Amino acid sequence: MNLASLLSPDRSLCASIGGSKKRVLETLSEAIAQNTPDITADAVFNGLIERERLGSTGFGNGIAIPHCRLESCTEPLAALMTLSEGVDFDAMDGHAVDIVFALVVPSNASNEHLEILKELAVRLNNASYRNNLRNAENNGSLYQLATARLEV
Repeated sequence: MNLASLLSPDRSLCASIGGSKKRVLETLSEAIAQNTPDITADAVFNGLIERERLGSTGFGNGIAIPHCRLESCTEPLAALMTLSEGVDFDAMDGHAVDIVFALVVPSNASNEHLEILKELAVRLNNASYRNNLRNAENNGSLYQLATARLEV
């Protein structure tokens, strides 16, 4: 998986003010939809909220990966947001989330969806990678750090 093909500098939001889980998901939905004519922010938001109702996508270490499948989506898209203050995301470890990586994939992309989630989990499980994202100074550097080759 090439993370640079999913993410873009305009969908990399550094040190944002989250406020709430709902507001974070709204902001990420807007970022994903902004340059994607066939996808609306409402459709992304509704898909992400529907998935969250099945169980939180906050998996610990301050990380959440909200994700959904959309009929109108033709290729996998992602948005990354770091938060200036953590937000309650009902994470498994009970800690606030300050790195949120949203993923939207075509509704028929089951295998690709799982592969992307796996790659994101590997990356975000790496403490050095997480710290680099948290220490990014602006949107451009966040994008560069997020898409950099993962050193293990």
